Amino acid sequence: MFASVTLPLWLLVVLALLAAWSALDRLLVPSVRWVLRRRVNKAIEEINQRLRIAIPQFQLTKRRVLTDRLLYDPQIAAAVAAYAKEEGMPREVVMAKVQAYAHEIVPSFNAYAYFRIGYWLARSAARLLYRVRLGSSDEAGLASIPPNATVVFLMNHRSNMDYILVSYLVAERIALSYAVGEWARIWPLQQLIRSMGAYFVRRNSRDPLYRRVLERYIQMATEGGVPQAVFPEGGLSRDGLLRAPKIGIIDYMLRTFDPAGERDLVFVPVGLNYDRTLEDRTLLLDGDAARAPRRGAAGATVTTLAFAWHNLWLRVRQRWHRFGYACVNFGAPFSTRAYVERHGFDPRKLSREERIARVEVLARELMEEIGKVIPALPASLVATVLLRNPQGISEFALKAEVHGLIETLESRGARVYVPRSDRDYAISFGLRTLALRHLVEDREGLFVPVGKESRLLAYYANSIAHLLPAVPVASAA
Repeated sequence: MFASVTLPLWLLVVLALLAAWSALDRLLVPSVRWVLRRRVNKAIEEINQRLRIAIPQFQLTKRRVLTDRLLYDPQIAAAVAAYAKEEGMPREVVMAKVQAYAHEIVPSFNAYAYFRIGYWLARSAARLLYRVRLGSSDEAGLASIPPNATVVFLMNHRSNMDYILVSYLVAERIALSYAVGEWARIWPLQQLIRSMGAYFVRRNSRDPLYRRVLERYIQMATEGGVPQAVFPEGGLSRDGLLRAPKIGIIDYMLRTFDPAGERDLVFVPVGLNYDRTLEDRTLLLDGDAARAPRRGAAGATVTTLAFAWHNLWLRVRQRWHRFGYACVNFGAPFSTRAYVERHGFDPRKLSREERIARVEVLARELMEEIGKVIPALPASLVATVLLRNPQGISEFALKAEVHGLIETLESRGARVYVPRSDRDYAISFGLRTLALRHLVEDREGLFVPVGKESRLLAYYANSIAHLLPAVPVASAA
């Protein structure tokens, strides 16, 4: 019993490592996990006291649980059976596809990461690049939204900065869940984005099974009260103009909306604009592949690095300026319950054709509300006047025309952001912003648009073209 046992050194090391791992797994890890969970729960309690709309339980549910709920949802089970029969595939194979889709779509929201890390990153990035301003907000309307309503922010889409800018500005009110495209599915970015509550979307997927899984997740999140942010245009504007709305996600939300249910579905129109959009030249190329074919991933990487190096070099020489103003306006909340009651229909009881027709009308109406709250910024005002005067215009005449343009916009109810409440300063700032990018030049006292940059000038003028239907604006095409 007390005889000595000789072991090889390597085996002793392996046994010691296994013992240490067991102690770590059974004793230390649960303790650390308990401490971390306690800190997270405390942070969530503090955040919920600060937020106007508390984080719903659905958003706090573990990702694995949400994935299982989605996989075994009766509607998904019916879709799996139908797909297997139609394609002649074993149910297990179809279920494996659904599992992959669910794993890809479902986020992993972490309140601590969202409000401690995400907010700091968004705030730092937005304020580093822009002079961020909240132009106007219907505070009374936002305050009147019922606490149990599902709130959806509908926004125009001008830049990938939109996600960061709006998340930063509403962080004191609400935690948003975004639909993000395939561009964000790169390591380690996708892990951070998942923890921010975003869900991934294959925007051009034609797979009906994938669309059904995505639809059901959005419906579950909407029914669970998750606040969401949606871009009805479906993608970035390639020419600066507002795009026609795509009804996909809105249709998903309305398909199971119960007008008599406990939750109202409230859309909040959001208008964004920038004095400079980071991707403007790339977007113009994307919208005009006939003139210049798109670069591949390597070309895009080189362009991005060159842009970053150029701005870093300007900063070193103390010649760097922020990219002008970035402004966000929040419009009046739009109650879906009031809308369907006013028009006398229940979306759950309509045929597909009738529902699609109703949703298209609603989407257009919502898009008009978004258009109304898009702010007119200094660069877009000056660009509009410069395009009307391709042969050049004096500074005095430029200011007079911009003053008249502001009066026209305000008479139509448009939201014009005038920094420092000083129109002369706003005009000078907008002119300087365009001049720094060599879009306009001073020729013997006349400000003349640079001919080869007319499409880029039109891109910025087009951001407010919908606010001036009676005044033609040069096309970016």
